[in-house]
Amino acid sequence: MSTVSTVSDAPIIEVSDLTKRFGDFTAVDRVSFHVEPGEIFGFLGANGAGKSTTIRMLCGLLAPTDGDARVAGYDVRSQSRQIKRNIGYMSQKFSLYLDLTVEENLSFFAGAYQLDRRTRRQRIAAALDMADLVARRDELTSTLPGGIRQRLALASAMLHEPQVLYLDEPTAGVDPVSRREFWKIIRRLSGAGTTLFVTTHHLDEAEYCARVGLMVDGALVALDTPQRLKAEHVPGTIHAVTGEVTSRALNELLAAHPDVLAVKPFGRTLHVRVGDNLADSDRFSALLREVGFDQVSVDPGEATLEDVFLEIVEGSGASATPSVPAATSVPAASSDPDAETSP
Repeated sequence: MSTVSTVSDAPIIEVSDLTKRFGDFTAVDRVSFHVEPGEIFGFLGANGAGKSTTIRMLCGLLAPTDGDARVAGYDVRSQSRQIKRNIGYMSQKFSLYLDLTVEENLSFFAGAYQLDRRTRRQRIAAALDMADLVARRDELTSTLPGGIRQRLALASAMLHEPQVLYLDEPTAGVDPVSRREFWKIIRRLSGAGTTLFVTTHHLDEAEYCARVGLMVDGALVALDTPQRLKAEHVPGTIHAVTGEVTSRALNELLAAHPDVLAVKPFGRTLHVRVGDNLADSDRFSALLREVGFDQVSVDPGEATLEDVFLEIVEGSGASATPSVPAATSVPAASSDPDAETSP
């Protein structure tokens, strides 16, 4: 599909003290951030954290109680119609007609976007190519695997070439191979100038976002690149311990050590985050032997956004005052759109 052009280098989304209250309940509490053109912006949080309410306001579907926001240069309060013309939305539930073919679905949505006949043909052809659906154009949507339907839903949301595309849990319930292919498309769209606003429960996928915002109880409590979030909220060195890791005694001994910052189970492995004194793996292994655990192996571990999420949520508390970070620079895309690495 063609490159999305922007009229300036100004943020494509600008949010200032955005607030939404329903009676006495504050769903979104003074949220402020911006998104740059072409950025892949991750928006994370548990169910009920305020993500969906924020997105509904940014789509022009819900009026804010307080604060301001602009999307593609348009005000969410007074210019919702213009906003809707410049955005696309893909939900975790496929909004497709199962009794139509792939091409018929695209034709229907092209008509809904009021594209003229010539433009419709061009956009449908480009969408089929973009989503690698040319060979499936005549197949009934009901017969498609979930990952293929997902690509069709994305293609349908891109037919009118929106400047901003909201992806709400786009890979929920999709197998890892399909997730990888989907993220290749996302990165290509970003490279062509489309801004992607992504919510996901797959925290490993959020590593592919240029920046990540974390919502807790309606407040934006963290916003930065994945690398900076990990450095700030999960400092120290992580050792991955396998073997007798289910031992409660080992967990308690490590947790009580002054140089151990955190101990967390990670599948069948124990992730032990330590300070400088135990950063050396040989010294850490020697400590385990000293306390009687010599049937374990120690390998290098790496902080993840899941670690960040747990540290922030566990440390915030229900009544914690959020500390919204200052604006940060937006890096260029960190990976090749066609890289084979899997999120």
